[in-house]
Amino acid sequence: MSLFAIVPAAGLSRRMGQPKLVMDIAGKTVIERLLTTLSHPEITETVVVIRRGDQQLADAIAQLAIPKVHVVQPEVDPPDMRTSVEHAIEYVGKSHSPQPADGWLLIPADHPVLDALVLDELIAAWQTTSEDILIPQHGEKNGHPAFFRWALTQSLCEIPDGKGLNWLRTAPGVRIRKLPVDSKSILLDLDTPDDFRRILEHAVASEAATTES
Repeated sequence: MSLFAIVPAAGLSRRMGQPKLVMDIAGKTVIERLLTTLSHPEITETVVVIRRGDQQLADAIAQLAIPKVHVVQPEVDPPDMRTSVEHAIEYVGKSHSPQPADGWLLIPADHPVLDALVLDELIAAWQTTSEDILIPQHGEKNGHPAFFRWALTQSLCEIPDGKGLNWLRTAPGVRIRKLPVDSKSILLDLDTPDDFRRILEHAVASEAATTES
């Protein structure tokens, strides 16, 4: 059963005031941290969708030389996450011909401190569950990455105008499993300078704990 990671990375970082995905967090860029974590043996390929003119980010990803990463730069910049996902799904469909039972996980690029052990836990749960969607939770709050059956990609065109990908969770017949996890890393995204300070503190504390153990 194949699994693909989709990483929307076409935002403009307006609230941060600078390109956030190449910001340094304890010695690694935001995008490096996430793509390193997603370099998992059970993930067939990671697809990152970026803006056509974002050469800084494209170069940063290329310099990492992380295997099984493909960058998609649409001719027209994606206006929202839904459109970015549609471009990634189109690429995966043409390149890999996934089967309905295969899966894709969605995690925006601004989630740099996803815990690798949590990703292990989520992938293991996904491989044994029969549900269509798997959503991690911490403190009863939904987080990322969320997992979807490939069969649900045919419903993307049914999402009403003005609605996002969350609409898939309410589609008729869709079965959802919510999995509680201990790590708050699934909730930590980077939008503002305050977010950056919280994420930096989390990264430093996590790495210190790993070193001590």
